[in-house]
Amino acid sequence: MKATFNTWWLKLAPRERQALGLAAAVVALALLWWVALAPAWKTLRQAPAQHARLDAELHTLQTMAAQAQSLQAQPPIGRDDALRALEAATLRHLGAQAKLSVLGDQATASFASAGAADVAQWLADVRINARSVPTELRLSPATATPAQPSATQAPASSGVWQGNAVFALSR
Repeated sequence: MKATFNTWWLKLAPRERQALGLAAAVVALALLWWVALAPAWKTLRQAPAQHARLDAELHTLQTMAAQAQSLQAQPPIGRDDALRALEAATLRHLGAQAKLSVLGDQATASFASAGAADVAQWLADVRINARSVPTELRLSPATATPAQPSATQAPASSGVWQGNAVFALSR
């Protein structure tokens, strides 16, 4: 095979050999670019944006970790204080249509129509002020619109929800 190639190569005119060598060099450089250099160049160009995005995620996670540590460091509150905070948060974020029923050391909040932002703020408020998280949470899209949308409610595209949440009042 090598002898056949050498024979064929020597039969070519010097100008043809030079043109074929140049064509082979161009193909080799193109392959080197597409296989080795272009992906590395693309990664290098995207690195600053990806680094900034990862820094933002790290900052968010560090903030959440600090918030979790501060919540864990707070002393527990009594059942009555937790119930009062739960009632206040429910009235403030879900309105008068929400119902809160207490049975022993559990409180169940039910609502028929609340904006997604209101539900999220309500859960955050209960977590911080009543120091409680739902032991059970059932949410589903509501068929009706909220009676009185709050000023902090997200746009209609974020949805209206109905559901209930069960909270443990004692630790």
